[in-house]
Amino acid sequence: MALAQLAYAAEKAVGHGKNAITAQDVSEYSSLGVEDTMLALVWMGKNKVEMTRVAKPRILEDRDVILKVTGSTVCGSDLHLLHGAIVQMSKGDILGHEFCGVVDSVGSRVKNVKIGKRYVASFQIACGDCFYCDKKISSQCERTNSNTTERAMYGGRTAGMFGYSHLTGGFAGGQAEYVRVPYGDVNLLELPDDVPDEKGLYLSDVLATSYHAVQDTGVYENDNVAIFGAGPIGHMAGVFAMQAGAQQIVFVDTEPRLSYIRDHFAPEYRDKVSFLDFKQLSSGITSSETVVSQLKKLFDGRGPDVAIECAAGEYAKGWAHWLELAVGAETDTSEIINEMVEAVRSYGRCGITGIYAGYTNHFNVGSLMQRGVRLIGNGQAPVHKYWQGLLAALQNNEIDPLQMISHRVRLEDLDQVYYKFEARQDAMHKVFVETRFSFPAAEGSPPLTRYTE
Repeated sequence: MALAQLAYAAEKAVGHGKNAITAQDVSEYSSLGVEDTMLALVWMGKNKVEMTRVAKPRILEDRDVILKVTGSTVCGSDLHLLHGAIVQMSKGDILGHEFCGVVDSVGSRVKNVKIGKRYVASFQIACGDCFYCDKKISSQCERTNSNTTERAMYGGRTAGMFGYSHLTGGFAGGQAEYVRVPYGDVNLLELPDDVPDEKGLYLSDVLATSYHAVQDTGVYENDNVAIFGAGPIGHMAGVFAMQAGAQQIVFVDTEPRLSYIRDHFAPEYRDKVSFLDFKQLSSGITSSETVVSQLKKLFDGRGPDVAIECAAGEYAKGWAHWLELAVGAETDTSEIINEMVEAVRSYGRCGITGIYAGYTNHFNVGSLMQRGVRLIGNGQAPVHKYWQGLLAALQNNEIDPLQMISHRVRLEDLDQVYYKFEARQDAMHKVFVETRFSFPAAEGSPPLTRYTE
């Protein structure tokens, strides 16, 4: 049994806390005696996902909404589940935390969500009226996740999350034809007619997460910014940093991601963007050129004002961290964080928005302390805080998420898409996943790519 599954077995033995007001560990519906089935992507073990027919969700609680999915996507965070880097997975869990759709049915106490209307869901599940929800920090809701292990590891719990392990409540996700949304009148935002699914979908996570990374870390007028990780989150963080007044953006990653952003970044900002390929540079203590030395050179020998981590902690560069990750001596590598801390100017700011699961070794706390560097954990982005404003920005054409969408794919092919996305084949950057319920493709959407007949 893989570590991800062993950790869930341990959690069941210990038992959950008593704080949750919505059902926990409903990551699939086979035990509920449901006869109707649907197509969904499920986790089958480390490095294995599968498209299959599973029991269709139904109303379990009086504030539930059943959404007929018209669009979903794959996130870099989903790969952490695929790899077993996030613990407490169970065979058969339905994945997917970003989705939109049309309301199919509602519970008896749902007042503000209407059957037949289009909505996007937040990736987090919030109650709407706890301490954190009152402050619009919905990702830290105190009443939708009762996992004991997460509280012990982190000193507190995040909100429940769709399709993202039992560590975050064990909720079935939206890479499926239907999904159950607890507290639907809190966790769904209506999409107006002038915002197609191909844009509105990304309010669920990527737009809020990238915007939050810029806002929370603090990007100000004339700042120079280094973004570590040129995937969709990094891509849109670059756009939001420019809108915040950044003077120059440097993306740190490798191919094919750097070329994708070079070719697709918002045209009005392309002359202010440059690129560093970390695979062409050395790392660690060396006299050769490194990411850190190159960033210093680019910015008057001091380094950028701000660095934002949009990658993740599971990808080791050097052999020492690779070995420590392999034997379980750490859950995350500190290499990118160290590069950020060492690269920024003294009293610069570093934000971490990529996923880190637990503990790391060899962190350069000396540089952090001696040079007054601010290291900020951006946390899971509080989607509810931002999605109204971001929706307005979509309506006013102030942001265009189509620039990050490289592929349109079918739900039927999603297991293959996972592996292609993992291998970065076909320059896959961000996908729009259509279902049999999807609307005709919006103008500017990539053509449909089929991987099976």
